[in-house]
Amino acid sequence: MLTAEIIAIGSELLTPQKTDTNSLWLTEKLNDIGVEVMLKTVVGDDELRLEEVIRDALKRSDIVMTTGGLGPTEDDVSRQVSARAVDRELIYHDEIEQHLRERFRAWGREMPEINKRQAFVIDGADVLPNPNGSAVGMLVKLGEKILAVLPGPPREMKPMFGEYVLPKIKERSGDVLVRRRIIKVSGMGESAVDEAASPIYIEYSDVQTSILFNQTEVEIHLAAKSTDAVEAETNIAEIAERIKEKLGKAVFSTTGETMEEVVGRMLTERSETLSVAESCTGGLIGMRLTEVPGSSAYFREGAVTYSNEAKIARLGVPEDTIANFGAVSAETAEAMAAGMRERAGTNHAISVTGIAGPEGGTEDKPVGTVCIGYSGKGITKSVRIVLPGDRYLVRWRSSQAALDYLRRQLLKTSV
Repeated sequence: MLTAEIIAIGSELLTPQKTDTNSLWLTEKLNDIGVEVMLKTVVGDDELRLEEVIRDALKRSDIVMTTGGLGPTEDDVSRQVSARAVDRELIYHDEIEQHLRERFRAWGREMPEINKRQAFVIDGADVLPNPNGSAVGMLVKLGEKILAVLPGPPREMKPMFGEYVLPKIKERSGDVLVRRRIIKVSGMGESAVDEAASPIYIEYSDVQTSILFNQTEVEIHLAAKSTDAVEAETNIAEIAERIKEKLGKAVFSTTGETMEEVVGRMLTERSETLSVAESCTGGLIGMRLTEVPGSSAYFREGAVTYSNEAKIARLGVPEDTIANFGAVSAETAEAMAAGMRERAGTNHAISVTGIAGPEGGTEDKPVGTVCIGYSGKGITKSVRIVLPGDRYLVRWRSSQAALDYLRRQLLKTSV
C-alpha cells in the first residue's frame, strides 16, 4: 500500500483565523484509491524548517504533496525550497512567462515584473497547468516516489490535483479502491457502541473501522479496500447492516445522513408535518430543520418561547403548571408541545426547555437538565435528561436529543 504525506505551507495557517482545508480534501481523494495518508504538517513561511519537513517526508513516504506558497511575493517560498529539498535547480521557462503576460492582458492589465518568479520550475519536473490562477504546479518523480507542489487556493488546487496528479498516483497504486460508509448512532456512548460492534467488524480483515464521538453522536466509519468495486460495496453493506441490527434503534443512519435529514425524510414519506417550540435551544432546532432542502414540505413553524410569559402567551402553557413544576419540567415541556401542535395544526410537535448554564442550576435540576416534550395524535409525553458540557454543547446536544426523540416516536407509529 502506498503512503502519503501532506504539507500545508503558509504562516497564516498557524493563526486562529485560517484553517487548512486542503489536506482534508486531499486525504479523502487519496484514501479513495487506497493511498494511506500517514502524516499532515503545517509549516510557516520559514525556509529552513520547510526544507527539513520536505526532506524528511520524502524519506518516509511514497507520495509527498505540498499546498501553498507558490505566489509571486517574497514570503512565497515553496518553489525554491522544494527544489533545494530534492537537490535540483530551478529552471526559467520563457513560455510560462509569456503565458502569464497574455493572461494578465486578457484581464485588462500588464503583468507586474514580480510575477516572473512564477516561471521558475524545478529541473525535470512536469509542469501542471493552472487555468484558475497564475501559479503553475510541479510534479517531480524521484525514482519510485512523487513530490507534487500545488497552489494553496482550493479553486486552483483541486482541479489541478484531479486532472494531473491523481492519474499519476493511480498508475502506481494499481486497481485498489475504497468504499466508505458512516454509521451514525444516538443515545449510546462510544465505549458501549464499540463493545457491541467490535465482535462484528473484527471478522472483516479487509474493512478498516474507526469509532469517533463528536458533539452529538457516535460515528462508526467503515472503509472497505478491494480491487473489485462490487466486492467492496457488498462487504461494507453487509457489515453496516449487521451493526444496525445489533444496535437497533440507536442507529439513525448507515449512509452518513444528519439527524435532521433523517427526520425530514421520515416526515416526507408519511406526508406529515412538524412544529417546534424551543426555550433553551433558542431556535437551533428550527435552524437545523430548515437547512435541509425541501423542509418546507413538512416543517410548518417554530416558536422560541424563552421566557415564562412567552410560554404562557404563545403556547398556552397554564400559569399554575410553571408555578407548581417550574419552567424546566416534564409538565411544562408537554404543555409546550401540545400547545405548539394545536396552534400550528401539525401532525407532530416537539418542545425543549432546559438549563444550558453556566448558571441557573440547582441540586434537583443541575446545569444540563433538559426536558423534551412530544405531542402527536392521541399522545403527549416527555423525557428528562441531563447533558454534559458547556452552554454551547448543552444547547447542541439538546437539539440532537429532541430530534432523536421525535425520530423514535415516528418509528413507533410507522406507516
